[in-house]
Amino acid sequence: MTLLTRRAMTTAALAGTLLPTLTFAQTKKPVVIGHRGCSGERPEHTALAYERAIEQGADFIEPDLVPTKDGHLVSRHENEIGGTTDVASRPEFAGRKATKTIDGQSITGWFTEDFNLAELKTLKARERLPQLRPVSAAFDGQAGGILTFDEVVAIAKAGSKRTGRTIGVYPELKHPTYFAGIGLPTEDRLVALLKKNDLNSATAPVFVQCFEVGPLKRLRAKTPAKLVFLVDGEGGPADLPGVKYADLITAQGLKDVAVYADGLGPTWSLVVPSDGQKLLPATDLVKNAHAAGLQVHPWTVRTENYFLPATLRKGDPKDPAFLAMHGDVAPVFKALYAAGVDGVFSDFPAAAAAAR
Repeated sequence: MTLLTRRAMTTAALAGTLLPTLTFAQTKKPVVIGHRGCSGERPEHTALAYERAIEQGADFIEPDLVPTKDGHLVSRHENEIGGTTDVASRPEFAGRKATKTIDGQSITGWFTEDFNLAELKTLKARERLPQLRPVSAAFDGQAGGILTFDEVVAIAKAGSKRTGRTIGVYPELKHPTYFAGIGLPTEDRLVALLKKNDLNSATAPVFVQCFEVGPLKRLRAKTPAKLVFLVDGEGGPADLPGVKYADLITAQGLKDVAVYADGLGPTWSLVVPSDGQKLLPATDLVKNAHAAGLQVHPWTVRTENYFLPATLRKGDPKDPAFLAMHGDVAPVFKALYAAGVDGVFSDFPAAAAAAR
């Protein structure tokens, strides 16, 4: 299974209102990052998902960013939007269906880079995994449409004002090498938006993340904002053919990462492995990353049985809905916190905050 396939499985602006400064060195409490918002309960990357994540105690909300044809950065898990919007049912866009090769994989569907922002704004969001998340799927068409990065920041600002807590944003640049190759480079666009939203500093409540190395190095030269290198348990950066993530997260490799990043975002099983039946002892990844001066924010803890080892699953395995049932996820969070992580991504921020 390719890396791209695994990832696919797996309000009003307050003009002039600044996000409060957050100094991470002053607290040891791990941050909770609402992965695409509260995407376990509401369609991902929608206003409903982000607002619910804030209600549940998330310190950050995460928009994945992809460009439109006219250069806007919008919040979608992938640039292919057939699985997360109603575009397939819209006859006026039938001719936009295409097959493209993205990071080495052939994908068929509808792509943000073939739509301008006004067209994307006519689409309605829907749940990406309806069989696993029927509660979220009930909000299909009601959760609002596709948001720009500016609109996500506005939600965070409004949440900060409403709750009295600092709500940060944690954008991910998706497939930046691919987009640069089709004339839509995203690094400068993001830096301009960070500046516009008073987020272009090392102390601002923002982390910028990416699975690729080159874009992070270029960003390091353009912005003092905190950067995070994302790594999976298999494969490697799309911009470095032949290089494996495993080669980049050795003790020495992490020191090299620290030259262009402030943090590491590993899949959580690289911190607390599982043999499929149970959790295993933590690895040395957090210790080695901290020794290199990197924060560690693992992704993505989910509560459904489908994503948990067998001993943490709950319910009757013979029940057709067994994999969608929620298991005992607290041991996963607690093992990660015990390993010393600085934050954790979850589709269910309330569960992450409760375990913390």
